[in-house]
Amino acid sequence: MDMADERLDPVIARCEQGLRRLLHSASGDVFIYACNGHGAWEAVIANLVSPGQRVLVPGTGHFSDSWALQCTAMGVEALRTTWTEGLPIDPDAVEQMLREDTEHTIVAVFAVHTDTASGVSSDMSALRRAIDNARHPALFVVDVVASLGAAPFAMDALGVNVVLGASQKGLMCPPGLGFAVADERAFAVSESVTTPRYYWDWRVRKSPLAYRKFCGTPPQNLVFGLQAALQLIFEEGLDQVMQRHSLLAAAVHAAVQCWSAGGAVGFFATDAQARSTSVTAIQVATGIDVDALRTVARERFQVAIAGGLGSLQGRVFRIGHLGDVNAPMVLGCLGGVQAAMQVQNIAFGAGALDAAADCLARA
Repeated sequence: MDMADERLDPVIARCEQGLRRLLHSASGDVFIYACNGHGAWEAVIANLVSPGQRVLVPGTGHFSDSWALQCTAMGVEALRTTWTEGLPIDPDAVEQMLREDTEHTIVAVFAVHTDTASGVSSDMSALRRAIDNARHPALFVVDVVASLGAAPFAMDALGVNVVLGASQKGLMCPPGLGFAVADERAFAVSESVTTPRYYWDWRVRKSPLAYRKFCGTPPQNLVFGLQAALQLIFEEGLDQVMQRHSLLAAAVHAAVQCWSAGGAVGFFATDAQARSTSVTAIQVATGIDVDALRTVARERFQVAIAGGLGSLQGRVFRIGHLGDVNAPMVLGCLGGVQAAMQVQNIAFGAGALDAAADCLARA
């Protein structure tokens, strides 16, 4: 029976092709789910790791911790490297743990590219070298939820076996679509994994038929949105998109550097090279009410800023600068945040808005 839909099938195909193009993957199998990023985590765990097996989740803060906990909940042993607050993943610690695994019981390394809670990005090429230096056969799996579309990522060149992401950040869509892109080796592993699964199963979803690709009715409105978002990215040009994100991040960082002179706020990411082009986490001094600051920014100055997650709750606020964002939006955001800090009597250094404007003007 022919179940093809000439209206929907080309849209799904363009989304698959667009994700491969954005990830610089020549031939990865694309699996799109009606779920958020946590669903994409579960899909990857279910397809790559059998209950009782081990994975290594390098420490990078809240989201590596959450991914590890999700592994544990699914019967997988999750080893972790120690994370130092404000710093990216330590590739030397990863290499050491893999070298110590002489029996190769670790089946995969699950790494978060950008931890959206901390605003810290880690060097995936350094992790690839760590795996290679240890001569370990573990699969290399990377979460690009917070980085895709905001920072360069080349799946094939990095030797990444599986990439997972979601629709709501750099891809500019509402939450609701998660995806995984798997290379040939990863798909072969999925065929032997013993985890009970059906909805997440790559073997079931690897099909030319839309209803099988989505294990039922496709989320058509979200798929149409993803098609439009990818088209916008490619029309602007990948290099131009990356340059825009780098510039806007630099403007925010210039402002935060000035604010930090007041002693009450400053960068959470202590390694300047690891500050992401997606989001900046701003640490506050003890006694500052982050939620009150956010309320004033939102209610009086129409600027929505995020709070801290997990162990960073009440300790940071976050400014996102990814997706459909431009210079006036960033300048307006910075002005609103500064005004809210002034209302809340939070000490900050002068010249932040001038510094951000100068950064943009020099580009």
